[in-house]
Amino acid sequence: MTFRTGLIPPPALTVGAVSFTVFAWASAFVSIRSAGAAYSPGALALGRLLAASLVLGVLLLVRRQGLPPREAWRGILVSGVVWFCGYTIALNWGERLVDAGTASLLVNTGPILMALLAARLLGEALPPRLLAGMAVSFVGAVVVGLSMSSGEGGSTSVLGVVLCLLAAVAYATGVIAQKPALSYGTPLQITAYSCLAGTVVCLPFTGQLLSELPRAPLSATLNMVYLGVVPTALAFTTWTYALARMPAGRLGATTYAVPAIVVLLSWALLGEVPAWLTLLGGVLCLAGVAVSRYGPRASRTPSRGGQIRTGRT
Repeated sequence: MTFRTGLIPPPALTVGAVSFTVFAWASAFVSIRSAGAAYSPGALALGRLLAASLVLGVLLLVRRQGLPPREAWRGILVSGVVWFCGYTIALNWGERLVDAGTASLLVNTGPILMALLAARLLGEALPPRLLAGMAVSFVGAVVVGLSMSSGEGGSTSVLGVVLCLLAAVAYATGVIAQKPALSYGTPLQITAYSCLAGTVVCLPFTGQLLSELPRAPLSATLNMVYLGVVPTALAFTTWTYALARMPAGRLGATTYAVPAIVVLLSWALLGEVPAWLTLLGGVLCLAGVAVSRYGPRASRTPSRGGQIRTGRT
């Protein structure tokens, strides 16, 4: 998807793309919670990705964008399998066991994991402040797990926390794989073909989807379609648009607003508010991420080719 207009300056377009992504992804946590009552995790993932692939396919035809260059396919396949498929299934499953606000707080440890992967795969340094932030976030994740396991069905709640953390790992991995691919393909191409790859991997859940679809209430099916169209097809495209124009770490920091939005949405639409101890653990998770990203502006400016940097300007 190409954003071209002579009236809106490029920086404003980037801010708009980021804002849309944050609000769309926040709404996804609530929609998953609703649709997940009628659809199993795999079936919901497949239905969501099918709807997204349809929309993205139409956009590709309208924009007349064909296959991306061969150099982009490695990142596309990794992002599609790990992020679009793995993240979606893990989060769908996790949100059956924890509330939407808690899920969003745990998933937003992803930026720290992203920094770890960048250090391992792209040669970035791990400064002491980043290590301290990781420690704070780990303590927060433990607090969330303990607070949830103390209630009824504690072991299941711990499983939900683990699944949400796995979703965070998949999210971070997908971003790291996607960033280099954006040097070769357009945001729409990278998003569309990553989504298609994830859809193919989810095809084994076709039987579940076909058996659950007739029994599911209309509201759950509409939420599944919404998840495919807005938080996936559109929001992932605006995400890749912004990722091609700003550093991944800085962009990842914008998702810290997601949990606050999710808590408000889940309170208004689902009547869910995390318990105070769960909320405290989530705050620690986000505080650790904030500590890891805080520092002099110059220290966050990439200067070597191996670091995460803007793919195109």
